[in-house]
Amino acid sequence: MHFTPSFAVLAAALFSSQALARTFTIHNNCPFTIWPAVYTGNTANGVPGGDAAQGGWELASQGTSQIPVPDAWTAGRFWARTECDFSKQDVQSCATGSCIGGLHCTQPGIPPVTLAEFTLASNVDNYDSSLVDGSNLPISITANGCPTANCPFDLNSQCPGDLQLKDAGGAVVGCKSSCLATGRDDYCCAGAHNTPATCPSSNIPSYNYFKSHCPNSYAYAYDESSGTALWTCSSGSRDYTITFCP
Repeated sequence: MHFTPSFAVLAAALFSSQALARTFTIHNNCPFTIWPAVYTGNTANGVPGGDAAQGGWELASQGTSQIPVPDAWTAGRFWARTECDFSKQDVQSCATGSCIGGLHCTQPGIPPVTLAEFTLASNVDNYDSSLVDGSNLPISITANGCPTANCPFDLNSQCPGDLQLKDAGGAVVGCKSSCLATGRDDYCCAGAHNTPATCPSSNIPSYNYFKSHCPNSYAYAYDESSGTALWTCSSGSRDYTITFCP
């Protein structure tokens, strides 16, 4: 998945040709400012508008943004960045979740970040809260009549030492996945472990930690087998709410 530097131009063209039929509410329940970001892997089905149109924005504590989203949006993700200073260059601008583009992301954020992922369709939506690359903030994804995908626990608070990401002041601001921390094939579902049958779902340190506190989140590459990772909902153009620090 890759955006060209002409992201803003492409987005404008898509907005004019795609019906932004849904409303996503992004709520910051954290006691500090965050900088939400969005990335669209498949721009053929449109990209969000509003505050998200350029890839990222600032959201104060207790702030809410209403984001228009295409009805058939696919390969879409939201995440939140923390401790940002956009006078710094691109990927050094935030303690967690930095991206190419500074405030306006043109690529996915640097992990560990907690993701809200969506593939929307006219009949069934698929969505999840993903910890595959680690976590930086608690999250929940809700919609009327749909299952809740969430990780309401602050995984930073008890993150194992070898998985911790710390800011310049030494505070733990992110919790890495075992894959991100080690690069091991068995932890990353790579190499000989790149199928559901060969990628282990146990004895992965981060999986055990993440899943014990956030059973309704996607915790490794083939977590569908848990039955509590990838959620579906009959769409009917449903609107979703993403809350950081629920």
